Amino acid sequence: MPLTDVGAPPAATLVAVRRRQRHVRAVVVTVTVCALLLALVVASLAVGSRPLAFPDVIAALVSDRRDATGVIVHELRLPRTLTALLAGSALGVAGVLMQAATRNPLADPGLLGVNAGAAVGVVVAIAFFGVGTAGGYVWFAFAGAAGAAAAVYLAARPGGRGGAVGLVLAGVALSACLSAVVRIITLADDDTFESFRFWAVGSFERRDADVAVQLLPFAVVGLVLAVVVARGLDQLRLGTDLARALGVSPAVVLVASGIAITLLCATATSAAGPLAFIGLLVAHTVRGAGPADLRAQLPLAALTGATVTLASDVIGRVIAVPAEVEAGIVAAFLGAPLLLWLVLRRTTS
Repeated sequence: MPLTDVGAPPAATLVAVRRRQRHVRAVVVTVTVCALLLALVVASLAVGSRPLAFPDVIAALVSDRRDATGVIVHELRLPRTLTALLAGSALGVAGVLMQAATRNPLADPGLLGVNAGAAVGVVVAIAFFGVGTAGGYVWFAFAGAAGAAAAVYLAARPGGRGGAVGLVLAGVALSACLSAVVRIITLADDDTFESFRFWAVGSFERRDADVAVQLLPFAVVGLVLAVVVARGLDQLRLGTDLARALGVSPAVVLVASGIAITLLCATATSAAGPLAFIGLLVAHTVRGAGPADLRAQLPLAALTGATVTLASDVIGRVIAVPAEVEAGIVAAFLGAPLLLWLVLRRTTS
């Protein structure tokens, strides 16, 4: 009589159990992130160079009072908070989408030169076209981000010498070149440098309500396009031949993914400046705690990106009162150790 493991559950049961566990974990993580995001929104409205009590914040939100508290909440901190939520959501979704499209766990809008390309576009808009609003230079940011994305892809295209590491190296090299261009332009023109220096470090200070309103349509288009291409990217994970057999065009999916990433990165960069590592942090958090389906990961990525970005902004306002540390600097301190750990793990495995 052959020996069999009679008490072992069938493979289908194990798969169902693991799927249920992953679903429960995703729900728990989503609820936790939502609660943390709500707390951060309240903190963002309350903390700053002039701290406000929670009852005063609520009273100012539900009324149109024009005293000092009302002006601080409605004209300074609420637009700043909304802009941080918009930029963080866009970067979170862009990070998840970029890693799925490139199949590279090190991919990040900042690492691959997309943010640097958008920064060049913004500097050109300020220096040569006299553009001074986010809604005006967003088109230049789009052009710069698209050009940078195309250049990195051509430098490390699949089938060449590129690959995962080559893609990152190409992005780092391009970012260095574009940063040099930005420095040349800003150092040659004092007015451009004055307009650019607060934007360049990644800050939400002095953002009025028009910024979020002007950039919202571009972010919405990018988010919708990300949802549309998510299923195709999931099928590409199975292999190019199988994806084609399922009716998926790899070229169309990758081009549409690139457009969505460009829209989202350009929107966030034009609103707040280059924020590095946000997409990297979000992508690994969502992949470890969220659902396996990419389309189901995107809402959690948007929430997590908004949470990380707003947390960076709030922490920057708290650790140096009455001065501020820009959100881009705080995000770099949070994301750089993660990148180092990922590189070390890849080299030792």
